[in-house]
Amino acid sequence: MRDIPASDVRTRLFQILNEVERGESVRVTRHGRPVVRIVPEAQRRQAEVDRAIESMKELRKRTGKIPLEQLLSARYGS
Repeated sequence: MRDIPASDVRTRLFQILNEVERGESVRVTRHGRPVVRIVPEAQRRQAEVDRAIESMKELRKRTGKIPLEQLLSARYGS
């Protein structure tokens, strides 16, 4: 999460909204103190998570199960 001074919000609103839409959270500050937090809509974010999970399930169907030894070997190069 990053902080943005309240004085910058008006000029950067579309940029802030784009960042929040991509899943980032933004905290608006006034005189260095947090005033408000802008976070992604929970339902939209859950829909994205659900789509990602379905994509992983489809990938697993196509590739099959990978043995633990193979995963560890790929990770650690053993």
